[in-house]
Amino acid sequence: MQNYKKNSNFALQMEVYIRHIYQLIRKYPLTTVCITIIWFLSFFTPPHTPLDDVKFIDKWVHTVMYGGTCLVMWTEYTLRNKHKTINARPAAIGWLLPVAMSGAIELLQAYCTGGRRSGDWLDLAANATGVTIALGVALLCVRLRSRLKKDAW
Repeated sequence: MQNYKKNSNFALQMEVYIRHIYQLIRKYPLTTVCITIIWFLSFFTPPHTPLDDVKFIDKWVHTVMYGGTCLVMWTEYTLRNKHKTINARPAAIGWLLPVAMSGAIELLQAYCTGGRRSGDWLDLAANATGVTIALGVALLCVRLRSRLKKDAW
């Protein structure tokens, strides 16, 4: 009898979890697309291009990719947020989750791609830099918007 209760409880928890994920996807569709693109680009074998000769091009790509994704995320967040601000908790979560995802991707690249891709800690640093810059830009934009609204009154 207890096994049934455990399985039933687990199924209920999974249903709630799946509903929550579905709500996030509906609430942040562009962010979801950007994250999907990041996961795809992280595991396919990139072609060789003349840009490969540019020093640190890979790090710039990582910074722009994560910064752009997080700017999209913060834009969607502020458009859907009732208070039109970014508080400490959402800011911390919005910084930590992309950086944690980046770390997970780098570990998966290092250990699960059979040598096709290599995990690089500098890629993680570049990703964290992009996320940090995006958060700073988002906080600055929110502050400027609130000041403009105060001046309008």
